[in-house]
Amino acid sequence: ALFNFLFARHHRGDFLLRIEDTDKERSTPEATEAILDGLRWLGMSWDEGPLFQSQRYDLYRSKLDALLQKGKAYRCYCTPAELEERRKAQLAAKQPPKYDGRCRLLIGKHLEKPSAIRFLVPQGGTTVHDVVKGDTSFNNRELEDLVLARTDGSPTYNFVVVVDDVDMRITHVIRGDDHLNNTPKQILLYAALGSSPPAFAHVPMILGQDKQRLSKRHGATSVQSYREMGYLPHALVNFLARLGWSHGDQEIFSLEELIESFDLDSVGKSAGVFNERKLLWLNQHYIKNEKAELLLAGLGRFIQIPEERKSGEGWKKTIDLLRERSKTVQEMAELARFYFLDEPKYDDKAVAKFLTPAIKDPFEKLRDLFQACEPFDEATLRPKFEALITELGMNLAQLAQPLRVALVGGTVSPGIFEVLELLGKKRVLSRLEAVLARL
Repeated sequence: ALFNFLFARHHRGDFLLRIEDTDKERSTPEATEAILDGLRWLGMSWDEGPLFQSQRYDLYRSKLDALLQKGKAYRCYCTPAELEERRKAQLAAKQPPKYDGRCRLLIGKHLEKPSAIRFLVPQGGTTVHDVVKGDTSFNNRELEDLVLARTDGSPTYNFVVVVDDVDMRITHVIRGDDHLNNTPKQILLYAALGSSPPAFAHVPMILGQDKQRLSKRHGATSVQSYREMGYLPHALVNFLARLGWSHGDQEIFSLEELIESFDLDSVGKSAGVFNERKLLWLNQHYIKNEKAELLLAGLGRFIQIPEERKSGEGWKKTIDLLRERSKTVQEMAELARFYFLDEPKYDDKAVAKFLTPAIKDPFEKLRDLFQACEPFDEATLRPKFEALITELGMNLAQLAQPLRVALVGGTVSPGIFEVLELLGKKRVLSRLEAVLARL
């Protein structure tokens, strides 16, 4: 979809969204909405559609009738059990399993029994002219008479996509190379329907780190799952584009740059390997450069931000401080809890290690120091804090780390003075008092 989108935009063509939902079991409303939602989130707007094949059956039936009348298709009365028995026999004889064409003998006859409709593959050969892979030739004897409509009357994928391509005036089909073996059958169908085929570009599949085809066992595989993990849409678009296409040594592309530079000449012939570390690197790059307002909206997917925390400058300073530390928006949300939520989320191990009875007296002195400190900023706090450390015979880490746990709930945060200034005197004293009460 991304390559079709970029190609259409680059050449000022139309990007058409077609929902191929003739498989009734797999084509649920939820599956369709996942496609639409994912494309919208990635910024891949379409010019026509979505067009649903399930709403175009009248067109498909008229084309089936025309092929039957011209003798380019025929009715097949073989049952699934018969077909399976023959398939097993062919495999046992070490022959390629395919339909043996026996119902061709019944062309022109109409028996009163359930039937599928098959395409009568002509003799000769078929060459696929592919923009990415070059020419691939097939002997038509190797192609079985494919089913165009099932016994229940529902049309099949290979037939309806050809009818739609002709009807919708499709000029280019860019798809995964797992469809390459379907293409010679479809080219023959274009000819049977009296039309020329579009240009085909079969792009390599995406592989996992084990060099096997990407699947659910490799982890997240849907667009939505990456959104839920805190990835930014343009990071995913940039990453996917570079998986199968290159433009010199450039790695970082805005959507506008992708559209300007994309063409099929630079699509690779070998499969791209999904490298999650590369995706994380790209995502962190975009987090560093994303508008704070958009990151704030993204944080809202992971933590419930009170409206009062969205005013003033504190939220923006918090996000800016966490950009360098966050590879995903989810990670940023966890780090930002200390500012946006009323109470920190305490890490039990950090509490057990740092908030011990021994810290009670230093914390009481810190509370008195903070109460008297005005203005409550780093320039005022730092010298007083360092003087207290000297007075207590401690070093910075011995006091700052327990204070960090008390204020943010764990041991990871921006610098302690940045945390103090962001939270402000009232919230710092409130959290300190709560910890002292526990001690």
